[in-house]
Amino acid sequence: MTVSVDSTTSANANQSDSTTDSASGPASGAEALRPHAEHAFADELAALGAQDDRPRPARWKLSPWAVATYLLGGTLPDGTVITPKYVGPRRIVEVAVTTLATDRALLLLGVPGTAKTWVSEHLAAAVSGDSTLLVQGTAGTPEEAIRYGWNYAQLLAHGPSRDALVPSPVMRAMSEGMTARVEELTRIPADVQDTLITILSEKTLPIPELGQEVQAVRGFNLIATANDRDRGVNDLSSALRRRFNTVVLPLPESADAEVDIVARRVDQLGRSLELPTGPEGFDEIRRVVTVFRELRDGVTADGRTKVKSPSGTLSTAEAISVVTNGLALAAHFGDGVLRPGDVAAGILGAVVRDPAADRVIWQEYLEAVVRERDGWKDFYRACREVSA
Repeated sequence: MTVSVDSTTSANANQSDSTTDSASGPASGAEALRPHAEHAFADELAALGAQDDRPRPARWKLSPWAVATYLLGGTLPDGTVITPKYVGPRRIVEVAVTTLATDRALLLLGVPGTAKTWVSEHLAAAVSGDSTLLVQGTAGTPEEAIRYGWNYAQLLAHGPSRDALVPSPVMRAMSEGMTARVEELTRIPADVQDTLITILSEKTLPIPELGQEVQAVRGFNLIATANDRDRGVNDLSSALRRRFNTVVLPLPESADAEVDIVARRVDQLGRSLELPTGPEGFDEIRRVVTVFRELRDGVTADGRTKVKSPSGTLSTAEAISVVTNGLALAAHFGDGVLRPGDVAAGILGAVVRDPAADRVIWQEYLEAVVRERDGWKDFYRACREVSA
């Protein structure tokens, strides 16, 4: 099975004319470094909405079929091309979308770089037209981030009241019938995680200070993401896990699919960053993907040589980052053509996370695999130079 991401976040010609900058007010789409999905792909969402004649759940902007089409891509009857945001089996996306159409929350689980955050953002954008109702999970995330907080000036002046209450993104989603997002759920302390149990089971959020509650209106649901490498950090309680339908997003299985994903994403990023892109760098993209996959899998592509795996994840997202940084080096300090020397340092930084153990693994891989591979001499020399 092949599942990965085609993370299309470029500031392209189809994006909306404005996004919202919370610090300085509205900013033009051309000025936004990373437009929200509902702005970057506003034209596609509008085209889908105009031609979508299928039943829509309460307060959904699109039908489940149209949401899946938005994620997976396709061509509409009027010829409008919907670009794929996610590359993988349709059934995985369909399960995620239909989960949101029920009263069960959705948990996207996978190793780093498997598109969990990307998929959650685009699902929220397609379902609710707003992907910004977000709680970012960290070790310091307080209960108020999920429930509500207080405007202390109002609280001291007038006592507890609805005017003094500051709703969380989850409370807003409940009140407005929208989709909330919780990123890195297992990074949140266990007692704070369990704040979600009543919200997801009873669809209500008590406000004991006021003797009131907020009841979720139809259309409300929640998407959470979790990194399965974080097991043991703050494991989900069985009670909370039962409130979620879990969809696992694995790394790409096919090398060709991963190369295609990286190439398309790098092209999109390169255009948004005004970097030169072209077919000349395709060989380097394939080399980066090959190195990452072999070290990740612990065996060379032909299955003949076993290699040791470093401590890092070496995900598709990291491959995209390495190639994009290489493009920037080629553009600003080279001739604009991506070459081995442009990606070598990025690969070293991605592979060698543990300076002692990972460096030994990398040197062994260079000498045993890269050095003997036909057509890789320039790549070998560039990697040796930065590794010295």
